[in-house]
Amino acid sequence: MAFAYFVVFPLLFDFFVHTGPENVAVMTDINQYLNFVLKLFFAFGAAFEIPIATFLMIWTGATSVESLSKKRPYVIVGCFVIGMMMTPPDVVSQSLLAIPMWLLFEVGILFGRLVRRRRHDPEADT
Repeated sequence: MAFAYFVVFPLLFDFFVHTGPENVAVMTDINQYLNFVLKLFFAFGAAFEIPIATFLMIWTGATSVESLSKKRPYVIVGCFVIGMMMTPPDVVSQSLLAIPMWLLFEVGILFGRLVRRRRHDPEADT
């Protein structure tokens, strides 16, 4: 949520303020603002759980690193679809959610590879 608050919000609000006409004053409704903020906090909070979910799936044996690596193109498209549904209708916020989701998926695969190597390496226990 800190990523959303310190990185995404300044970019989005700057984008929204500068896309409107010059003579129109930007006056946000507090109810819509809170709905917007909570929706983005939820989306980014859930997105940053991806490496943990990926790691746990590999660690428990539910899937393998190779299987997840083969599904990478589908994961990238899925990240952008989720980013499209969870953010306001603009490309900036969609990309600011989808790209970290994809990178966090890759981090989960990386940690999954480390765990798999340690589990199969007999010298790691000594």
